[in-house]
Amino acid sequence: MVIANSPAILTILENGDRLNRIEFEQRYTASKIKKAELIEGLVYVASPLRFTPHAKPHGQILTWLGTYQSMSAGLEVGIEPTVRLDADNEPQPDAVLFRLGGNAQVDEDGYIAGAPELIVEIAASTVSYDLHAKKRIYERNGIKEYIVWRTLDQAIDWFVLENGKYVELAPDAAGIIHSCEFDGLRLNVTAILNGDMSTVLNTLQ
Repeated sequence: MVIANSPAILTILENGDRLNRIEFEQRYTASKIKKAELIEGLVYVASPLRFTPHAKPHGQILTWLGTYQSMSAGLEVGIEPTVRLDADNEPQPDAVLFRLGGNAQVDEDGYIAGAPELIVEIAASTVSYDLHAKKRIYERNGIKEYIVWRTLDQAIDWFVLENGKYVELAPDAAGIIHSCEFDGLRLNVTAILNGDMSTVLNTLQ
């Protein structure tokens, strides 16, 4: 017998599920999963994260972005926020930087709605979906700059949106990449790959 007005039973969120954004949020909320993303209608559930290839570089990127934010007005930095991009895509990027009053806003549910100006992902290598499916949806949704730190490859890719397509920014003669979107946001690639955060932060001065 079906009881009227009884709550719907939600199945657990599993890697590989095909859902729309509303279904994804319902299942995510009902689960005990710490991190999951919806990319092109497909669910990706994160595996446990190791310290050296992910947690450490993640902290270094956040230190870099947080230091820049402290020197600039009207910016927000976030770690692993849920970003509502479109009906089939709700990523949870490793870091975001966005302008208050810009393309992305914190909505009434407390999530980011719209496209942050800058997204950073920590990836193992070029085989990661960060450089394939995610790159395509970030490009399509107008994320102006996208950084991927490939920790196993010891490389950083920095993409900027030009005429609706991503092109890669190259370091200057000093090994520094300069943001096109944020004045003064500079990354000393060699220094951060070597764990020299003092030089990385001094480059922002």
